[in-house]
Amino acid sequence: MIAVLVIDMQNAYFEDPVLAMHRERITAACNTLIAAAASHGVPVLLVKTEHERDRSTWTLNMLDDQQGFIYRGSTQADFVAGLLISGLPRLTKTRDSSFIGTDLLWRLRNWQVETVVLAGVSAHNCIAQTAADAFAHNFRVVHALDAIAGNDPGSQALTQELLAREYRQKMLPHREIAALFAGEPMRPAAGPKEGFAFPGST
Repeated sequence: MIAVLVIDMQNAYFEDPVLAMHRERITAACNTLIAAAASHGVPVLLVKTEHERDRSTWTLNMLDDQQGFIYRGSTQADFVAGLLISGLPRLTKTRDSSFIGTDLLWRLRNWQVETVVLAGVSAHNCIAQTAADAFAHNFRVVHALDAIAGNDPGSQALTQELLAREYRQKMLPHREIAALFAGEPMRPAAGPKEGFAFPGST
């Protein structure tokens, strides 16, 4: 069974000027992925980050800087305009990984999921941390390249190369992910020198 995690497609993250340039493209790509999943009965989970104003959920760097972020109920915490969210289940996290402090593992087990498809932002932070923890829990991972963005192309390329090489995670475009939804077999893992150009690489 496959499930799709759409991660942190919220207003706060697209305040970053670099990510803002990708907002419309990534939103459209996520919508395409969500629609394809829905057409094949593949579950989709919207994952978002929210913090409390009382500092109880803050990360170490937030505490060090004495500055909160993306408070529950704020406009920052809202999903970006245009994202398909109607009727989809949601999960709230307070750390980069979607597994830390959440019931994600139980949800995936209840769905009998073996493979997770990741989409959203940011490539070398929340996507990467979720991908690493998915590997630790023995889930296979597919990164929906067309539906993922980051604000540091160099870090994104290195992180995706590492995940592909060390954890054997797939880096696929929409058409191949749609084929997975339709029940077609996954292609063999391709290393970074086997025809795949990582974003930001030349």
